[in-house]
Amino acid sequence: MTAALQPPLPSHPVLRLRLAPDGPPRSIDGAWWPRSYDLLTELPRLLAGLPREWGHVTNVTVNGATWAAGPGRMFVADQVVRLRRNVAASAPHTVVLLAPGRGRWDLLVVPPDTTEEAAEPLMAAAADAIGGGSPWAPDPIPPG
Repeated sequence: MTAALQPPLPSHPVLRLRLAPDGPPRSIDGAWWPRSYDLLTELPRLLAGLPREWGHVTNVTVNGATWAAGPGRMFVADQVVRLRRNVAASAPHTVVLLAPGRGRWDLLVVPPDTTEEAAEPLMAAAADAIGGGSPWAPDPIPPG
């Protein structure tokens, strides 16, 4: 009997991120599908996968009701990143990234427990959204 060789598992999970192409300003600049709501684990992966042209992200704002509690700042790639939580009941399910002198980017956060079949259309729509409007309600897919 012949055994099929399994490829080794990657040491780092593939970043599930889809960004909109450069162009006119938009309300959503792409989508991020983290594997958990543990910001200390997920944020370094996200920041490492961003385009170099975005520069060093120094401030990150997340929906405080969604993400696990954590510190007000953390080290990522030997630099300090300030973490802020939007605690408003109507806070959008986004992550806001700020890089001084470079810009601001808003990414839709697809809940970690979303199936691939449900996540793909959300991520594609986020990358294709142009202009001022956003095609999502505040909670695109309820967790659980």
